[in-house]
Amino acid sequence: MQGITKHYDRRAAVVDLTFSVPRGQVLGFLGPEGAGKSTTMRILAGSLRATSGTASVAGRDVAERSREARQHIGYLPETTPLYDDMRVAPYLETMCRLRGVRPGLRRVRVDDALAACGLTERRGEVIGGLPGWQRLRVGLAQAVVHAPAVLLLDAPVAALDPDAAAEARALIGELARGRTAVVTGRALSDVAGICERVLVIRAGRSVAMDTLPNLNSRVARPRGHEVTAVVGGRGGDAAAVLRRVRALPGVTDANLSDAEGEGDRRLTVTCEGEEVQDAVARVVIEHGLRLKELSSRERSGEDALATLMPEEAR
Repeated sequence: MQGITKHYDRRAAVVDLTFSVPRGQVLGFLGPEGAGKSTTMRILAGSLRATSGTASVAGRDVAERSREARQHIGYLPETTPLYDDMRVAPYLETMCRLRGVRPGLRRVRVDDALAACGLTERRGEVIGGLPGWQRLRVGLAQAVVHAPAVLLLDAPVAALDPDAAAEARALIGELARGRTAVVTGRALSDVAGICERVLVIRAGRSVAMDTLPNLNSRVARPRGHEVTAVVGGRGGDAAAVLRRVRALPGVTDANLSDAEGEGDRRLTVTCEGEEVQDAVARVVIEHGLRLKELSSRERSGEDALATLMPEEAR
């Protein structure tokens, strides 16, 4: 992919994005919601044209030689495309027909995909009656049933609980073995055990590219909690509040920014525990500022990933 840009009307979804995935390697493709991951995957899959730039899969330009390129691609969109009224095996056979698999190979390919995805015992079940994790297995099976050289898997573990996500990552790791693959997610944990190299994007732009171990070490600090306070009042000393809050036990970082209300400021505090919330409130009040809002939440893997972003991209 070289210099890919995609605009929707005047909004840029992807901006001058360039990367390559060597044959047989799996790339983790990460970023927050709305970063441009799904748009990029649709361009690679040949279902969406870029505004500018070029992209190729298995040596075929996905715009100029779309049909040829797609024969080599197994694509799982973010919303798994399943026919709920069909049974598992007939659905996979239909996918073989649509992808040009020769009649004499279809039964073998279906059986292989069922076995690879742990669905052999469910081949006769109606897809609409399967639970979420088993539906993902069917989605993965349709992505590999034609034995593609390249896998494009868009947020495959996003909707799964932690146990199912761990199983899914293990399965994806097996399916990707020997193939070239791109797997998207929002946090490093989404691609743990699947890939060695990770590309991080924000607002459609590449902001980090490194090995998974290196990125893990860069975000390895405890995630902790985030306390947010919206404060008002012109008579208080906001700078003194910031200094006091940064000195509180358990606080790892604190920043002030403008809030929506006129003259209001937002105080964002990264800390090791929820108990810091009360101390932040006391500091704000003691310095003559009005506490208008106060909230606390546990920081996520996506928050940790955001520490890789340059300030101008946040």
